[in-house]
Amino acid sequence: MTDVVKAHPATLPEARAIRWNPPPAELRELTSRMPNAKHTEFDNYNVQTQVVSRSKASTYVITDRPEEHSDQTLSRAEGARIAQMQNEYIRGQDMLVIDGYIGNDPEYRVAARLYIEAANANIAGMQRWLYFDAETPGPDFTPTLTVIYTPNLTAPGFPGDRVIAVDLDAGITRVLNSDYFGESKKGGLRMWNQLTYERGGLSLHAGCKVVPTRRGEQAMLIIGLSGTGKTTTTFTRQNDSKPVQDDFVALYPGGRVVATENGCFAKTFGLDAKLEPTIHGAVCKPEAYLENVSQDTHGRIDFFDTSYTPNGRAVFRMEALGWHKDAREVKAVDHLLILNRNENIIPGIARLSREQAALYFMLGETQGTSAGGKEEEGKFLRVPGTNPFFPLLHSQQGNRFLELLDSCNFRVYLLNTGRVGGPDTDDRSKKVTIPYSSALVKAIAEGTIEWEQDPDFGYEVATSVPDVDDVEILQPRLLYARQKRGDEYAAIVERLKGERRAYLQKFPGLRDEIVRAVA
Repeated sequence: MTDVVKAHPATLPEARAIRWNPPPAELRELTSRMPNAKHTEFDNYNVQTQVVSRSKASTYVITDRPEEHSDQTLSRAEGARIAQMQNEYIRGQDMLVIDGYIGNDPEYRVAARLYIEAANANIAGMQRWLYFDAETPGPDFTPTLTVIYTPNLTAPGFPGDRVIAVDLDAGITRVLNSDYFGESKKGGLRMWNQLTYERGGLSLHAGCKVVPTRRGEQAMLIIGLSGTGKTTTTFTRQNDSKPVQDDFVALYPGGRVVATENGCFAKTFGLDAKLEPTIHGAVCKPEAYLENVSQDTHGRIDFFDTSYTPNGRAVFRMEALGWHKDAREVKAVDHLLILNRNENIIPGIARLSREQAALYFMLGETQGTSAGGKEEEGKFLRVPGTNPFFPLLHSQQGNRFLELLDSCNFRVYLLNTGRVGGPDTDDRSKKVTIPYSSALVKAIAEGTIEWEQDPDFGYEVATSVPDVDDVEILQPRLLYARQKRGDEYAAIVERLKGERRAYLQKFPGLRDEIVRAVA
């Protein structure tokens, strides 16, 4: 492996006062002082933010080479103006520093730092739980990646008077006028995406778990856009499976997996102790941080109330689960699942060929959720790699994924975590429930699925899966045929194929075999 990760100077903008790496108890106490922090029945704190999701429209890569990036950019001159404006503001503020590592593998870990206003101590506390601990944090710690975060500084002229300026060359992301924790978490991981790519790997917006079976432990990666069931699928237990990572991993040649975070940023909407006991138990511990979760005047939490936002969140450390597996113990990936929250003809599960795997990875089809803001919620989306944080050209993602498949000995599956036959307002449709999804994951690990080729898309669909008693979940065309909706099904097939071909034309340089896999 070529070491391309270079540390950047640790110099930070001058502040009125700086607290270096406050311990967890102090961060909790600082959070309790926040006027928008509420003490909950679980003895933790729930902060209600003004910004309730990530701000894609306000996020820019700072570069004078915009042709090297698929996402929107700003010039270096404009980046310098934003930096100066933020630096001048910080001179009058009390700030917090949180040092740590993205990843815990000594060969791959990346030194990272958050520099944030003390008035928003909850963000510091949440990031403290996600970083792996630094051995020598403080003024002499030299980060490779730094997020400089001023939630209370407006940025006039940008969408929502908000800007997230990503300087990949400097290893610095500046966040102005967002108090949503996701901008801290993704600020570091977005830049880390580039480092992984330069090292010959690929960052995946994916969870990781290990499922024990009679044929040995089976390591799985679960790729999915926020809100599509990635965390649920990762933490739902099959055969006493253990979660490894919740949200981001790096995949390297040979199937090697590298972790990023020592905790979880879990979506709490609909969190049910019966269906998701592991996540529920961790969220309800005193050390967890809650964000935008419904709460009454007596501190009682309601995970099903979305009157403020359906994008309620919680952060907890992996150790709060009581059981998990260290990524350094995972030798290689055995299975990769691409989640697709759909509502028409995508089967509960499909097994993909090499080229089909790269195709569906590149398409990143799913239904948007509140995690992406109002502009994405409820809409059909295509997000390459289901990774909205890849800061380079998206064609590079697809091509690198295809290259990795040549050296990684794992199978790839498409998993629908939504519905078949129509939306939830259509009583002819059927939901792919959490128990169904769990049964599919277990069957993948145990190798107990029987397959046949789908005549329309060429991938393999299941004919039989233990504990899945509805074949129409496995083969939606049978549902459409029984309901005499064959013409509707055929029209959707042709529409999807046409849209997919047109969509892939947006990515010059994408390898031909990926495009041809549309069929």
